[in-house]
This record gives sequence, structure tokens and C-alpha cells, in this order.
Amino acid sequence: MTDPQTVLKSLRRPRLLVRAARLGLVDYNRTRSLRRLMPGETPPGPGQAFAFLAEHEAAIDQIRREGAASYSVARHIELLVALIEEARLAANRMPQAKAA
Repeated sequence: MTDPQTVLKSLRRPRLLVRAARLGLVDYNRTRSLRRLMPGETPPGPGQAFAFLAEHEAAIDQIRREGAASYSVARHIELLVALIEEARLAANRMPQAKAA
């Protein structure tokens, strides 16, 4: 699996979306948010949740780029908030490289 922080850094999204997502991090509740974003599933570990969220965020971003009427900015921000926080949680669980 690719490092979640690397994936996040490679995303190119409008500044306003990213700023809104960063502001939303304060209120992130993993259990509540993942239940809403991943219905019918028990919230998996951060790495698996990140992979799921990254896939769905890419799909909603494609809908945004197409200008489709079904695009929901609130849903996009909610996905970005969860994606950022799950990347942080996954990075905290990864073993740190030993200094030489």
C-alpha cells in the first residue's frame, strides 16, 4: 500500500475545499463519520479506511470536475476530512524508520 501521506500530498483540489476540510478536522468523530461514509460496515483500521475513502473521494472529485448536478460539496468535504484524519492515524501506526 502506498503511504497515505504521499497520496494526500499528490492530491490537487481547490483551495477552498481543502481549507474547509482542515477546519472540519476539529469536529471529526471517527465512529460517526465512518458509519455515515461506509454504511453497513464496521469501521476498519485506518489503512483500510483510507483506501476506501481515497477511492470514493476520487470518484466524487470526478463528478465535481464534470460539473454534474449530483455533486455534493458537503459530501466532498466530509470525505476529505475523513481522508486527512485517516491518513494521520495510519501514519501514526506505521513503524518509524530507524535513524542510522
